Amino acid sequence: MHTISISLSLSFLAAAVVGLTCQSPSTTTSQKEPGIHGYAYASPTLATSPVSLEELHVLQKSLLFGEEDVAALRMSLEVLRPQVDDILDVWYGFVGSNPHLLAYFSDPATKAPDAAYLAAVRKRFSQWILDTAAAKYDETWLAWQHEIGLRHHTTKKNLTDGGKGPSIVHFRHMVALTIPVTTTLKPFLEKGGHTPEQVERMHQAWVKSVLLQTILWSFPYVNDGEF
Repeated sequence: MHTISISLSLSFLAAAVVGLTCQSPSTTTSQKEPGIHGYAYASPTLATSPVSLEELHVLQKSLLFGEEDVAALRMSLEVLRPQVDDILDVWYGFVGSNPHLLAYFSDPATKAPDAAYLAAVRKRFSQWILDTAAAKYDETWLAWQHEIGLRHHTTKKNLTDGGKGPSIVHFRHMVALTIPVTTTLKPFLEKGGHTPEQVERMHQAWVKSVLLQTILWSFPYVNDGEF
């Protein structure tokens, strides 16, 4: 682990893949977990997603995302659940060793990481791992994805936690982080005692899921009518 990762320890967060949490989970993994500030899945205060279920299904087809992927994500849930903190440490190590990513969670004036902001985000990011594995692709889930996108964008960046970071997570890094997040996840998927073929299916499902979410989070960044 890099020195900066150790010194910040549980305080910083992986860039684009946060805003946070993803799919609509089962009642055993999410649904407004108590004690997670800002976790608003299924909240009546969330706006309806501008992406319809029909558009979501078409997008899933473009990603070759099907029922087999949903099953593979479900399989990954119990593999990853006991490893969440270790996974986050790896992802944080990557962010902490890249100043251009850590800057999204730092005070632009002092360049110092905003520890309170990052600690709050870590809790939601932990839940995001479980939610991704337990996702249901319905309108409630879509509404939460739209909220996550707004929290990356200038529309709502920093508002949930009163963070001091920049007012936006730039789109280019949101997309790029699909690779480090999913690549570093594979060794954890291999620890569940599954066959290499099952591990590969779980990994590919995660790649598709993270990309799907990133695409949905991009809605606020795209010109009207061009999404």
